[in-house]
Amino acid sequence: MISHSDTSIVTIDRFIIEQEAQFPEATGELSGILYDLAVAAKMISSKVRRAGLIDILGAAGSENVQGEHQQKLDVIANAIIIKAMDHGGRLCAMASEEEEGIIAIPPQFKCGKYVLLFDPLDGSSNIDVNVPVGTIFSVLRRVTPGTGHGATADVLQAGMKQVAAGYVIYGSSTMLVYSTGHGVHGFTLDPSIGEFLLSHPDIRTPELGKYLSVNDSYERDWSEPVRALMRYYRGLDGNREPMNVRYVGSLVADFHRNLLGGGVFVYPSNTQSPSGKLRLLYECNPLAFIAEQAGGAASDGKRRLLDVVPAELHQRSPLFLGSKIDVETAARMLLTDR
Repeated sequence: MISHSDTSIVTIDRFIIEQEAQFPEATGELSGILYDLAVAAKMISSKVRRAGLIDILGAAGSENVQGEHQQKLDVIANAIIIKAMDHGGRLCAMASEEEEGIIAIPPQFKCGKYVLLFDPLDGSSNIDVNVPVGTIFSVLRRVTPGTGHGATADVLQAGMKQVAAGYVIYGSSTMLVYSTGHGVHGFTLDPSIGEFLLSHPDIRTPELGKYLSVNDSYERDWSEPVRALMRYYRGLDGNREPMNVRYVGSLVADFHRNLLGGGVFVYPSNTQSPSGKLRLLYECNPLAFIAEQAGGAASDGKRRLLDVVPAELHQRSPLFLGSKIDVETAARMLLTDR
């Protein structure tokens, strides 16, 4: 593990270079993807911070592939990431929550050996009321032979195959958190110099959480085992200290708080959404990877989330995500719900 003194200033570029130096076999391609994502995050952060001053708030007048109304910033963030990533020669394909199919690398650019999956602006329905939003990303290594464009098989891989994942939260400050499978590290954007600086090295999440993030409005649509789990989390059955309920409605914001302070984000299936609501590839898998690398866990209520092999690009999933003991308790109590 890299050690930095309390007084050292470490940019994300320096940190990535130092991490890469620990692996002589590294080619620098994954590092290049992380550099480009950091640049895209700075550009999106600038747009988010100016959202109330220019005409980029509100609905764009279109729907994404899930039939949800797109916000103007959704469309802008999606375009920024595509344009920041499509020409570097490191990716063979991309896929976005906002796009119906695989995003091909333009023919004039070289294709690489990685795939990028992303949710360009998670929580965008909260933009107009100034609630934190975020970007979520996942990087996979291509599995199809050759050096041409990627195929569906390259995208539809289990979360355990991720080589990197992370998120950016645009809140009171802009923070990028990522992992390449060797711990979780957070970087805060210093707007005065335009650099992400290491602010949260080697993040570890508490094994037992104090925060519960759940949308209670679906309680009448939950199964009885799920209702029992919620009573347990709240301490209503007398088996634990009650958790504090904190729910923003922006997945990145809720997960970020729980990652640092300890807690569980819960979005179970219900009668309205029997397959769950959140997207496996763009939301669940990247954050599950981060959670596990920080000592936490993630489940779909039946199995370890990162073991699930996706069948389609926009597959949805139930999600139990966060502190390890809390997630394991969910898996145990939901055995009768299978």
